[in-house]
Parts: sequence; C-alpha cells; structure tokens
Amino acid sequence: MSTPDGGSSESIRIGDVNVAPGYRTQVDLPIADLSIHVPMAMPVHVINGPEVGPTLFVAAAIHGDELNGVEIIRRIIQLAALRRLKGILIAVPIVNVPGFLSLSRYLPDRRDLNRSFPGSPRGSLAARLANTFLDEVLANATHGIDLHTGAIHRENFPQIRVDLDNPAAEPMARAFGAPLVVNAASREGSLRGAADERGVPVIVYEGGEALRFDEVAIRTGVRGVIGVMEHLGMLPASKRADGSQAPRMLRDSRWVRAPASGVVRSKQKTGAEVEVGDLLAVVSDPLGEAETEIKSPMDGVIVGRTNLPLAHEGDALFHIGYTEEAEQGTSPKPFHHLFE
Repeated sequence: MSTPDGGSSESIRIGDVNVAPGYRTQVDLPIADLSIHVPMAMPVHVINGPEVGPTLFVAAAIHGDELNGVEIIRRIIQLAALRRLKGILIAVPIVNVPGFLSLSRYLPDRRDLNRSFPGSPRGSLAARLANTFLDEVLANATHGIDLHTGAIHRENFPQIRVDLDNPAAEPMARAFGAPLVVNAASREGSLRGAADERGVPVIVYEGGEALRFDEVAIRTGVRGVIGVMEHLGMLPASKRADGSQAPRMLRDSRWVRAPASGVVRSKQKTGAEVEVGDLLAVVSDPLGEAETEIKSPMDGVIVGRTNLPLAHEGDALFHIGYTEEAEQGTSPKPFHHLFE
C-alpha cells in the first residue's frame, strides 16, 4: 500500500506472497512449463525495509545472454547496508528465463522480450512474460533500473541511457555515476517505454558484452545502483571519494559503419575520446592488398564498438556519442539505440 509521498508503509504483495516491513523473501513467479513438463518461474527477491521509502525495481537479463546484470544483482542483495533500507527493493536477476537457459538474447520463438511490452496474458510466451513483469513488478514500483550489456560481439562502455528531458529520470542517471550518460528515447515495446507510459522513471545501464562477465562494468553497476538508492533516500548517503568526476552527458550518438567488407583491425577502444579525422579502424581483404581506413566523422566518445574482426559492408562498427551538433543546422534528438 502506498503512502501519499510514494513510499510503502505496509506489506507488499507479489504473486501469492505478502512481504511485511522488515522482511525479505524470494518469490517465484510462474511463467510456463517447459516442453518436458517442468515448471518454469521468474525469480524475484523482495526486500521490504522497516521504514517508509520508494519502491525500486532492479532487473537484469531481459535479454537472456546479458549476464553482467545478474552478477550485479547478486552482489546488491548481499549488501549489509540493506538492513537500513527505507522502502522496498524488488530485484529480478533473470527476467528472460527461457533465453537465459539457452544463452540466447531471445525467447524460444525468436521474439525480443524488450520489444514485447506491455504484453498480454493470452499472447505469445514473450507477451505473457512481459505482462507478468508489468503486473507483478512494475505495478508495485515507483522507480526502476534496467541492467543490460552489449549484444554478442558488441562491447559497451559503462553508460546510462535515459531521456535527459525526463525530470524524474535525469537525476537518477546522474546519481548512478557511470562515466557516460547518453540521451536516448525509449523504444516502443521496451520495458522503459512501458514504464514511461505508467509514469515510472526508469534508467537503463549498459556495460560490457553479452555472454561475458566484465568486472569493471559489474563494479560500476553495483556502485551505480547504490548511488541511485542513496539519491532516492533508500540508503544513507555514503562519503564519495574526493575528486570523483561527474558523468559526461552526451546529447546524441551515431554508428559508424563499415565502408567495405573484410577483416577489421580496430585502432580505438571503448571510452576513447576521438576527434574528426581520427583513425578508428582499417578494413582490408585477408591478404591486406586492399585496405580502407575508417575515420571518425565527428568529435565524441566511443560508447560502443564491435569486437568481431570480420565485417560486411554496412555493418555497425563504432558507436560514437557526442555533446554538440553533428550536422550544422540540426538539433540533436534522443537516439533510438539498436541494442537496448
């Protein structure tokens, strides 16, 4: 039950379980039976603090092969500081359980769960899974953090994606403390889009690559979730190290694509600052007889790149975020990211 300030002062009910203030438990939300007639469920960890505060959900593995968020949540729910929690933390380490079991981004029918919201209780497996998450998790939340990585063979520098014009979500993005904050409009069918329609501010954390643990991205994510909880008043404010830098705010971004097919030799890492004309990579045939240089078309920061050294003409290779207008006479607009 919500109080006028948006906090919770009584039990929270998820599935068939009531969690009273001062208690924590795991709830298994039924999804569907596997084809071998074994029940499948979404694990949800609920921590109801003894004092009034917001209700924050932290979700991972909406894409089943994005694993860093699973480890971030495992570390978060073990924090001793949660004994002083004000409000409720709903932690969902694996949203896309079928994809996680098969190490796949998608559901078994190849649907993308993050394009299936708000879903339906009578639709496809993706629609039912999305609907369950909205009814049981999002409906109980006042704020949210959605944890992601890059896709297979794509690495993302630790970053927050958020609509910078959202007055409730933008402070959360700053409080997370990732090195970069990228202005990004929510996609239709995404969890963030469904949350926007319900007035629940949600930020998306991106860091690392699918099917890989990245310790830097994981530690950044753990610190970031704690930072948001402190910002919301759910945890006591900690003393940040002096000299810590504010995140760099990027108003827009663009993919640089392969001008030719061949073998790619990258010259820049994620997080690198580049200027117009800087060499990003060289594409050549396997013998190196024909080579094409790829140069940066703008000043900016490499927020993501492909790690696969092979490319076809037109493949996305480097994702560059920037703070100023890329083209004279045009205003930056929130970018619909391909892989969120």
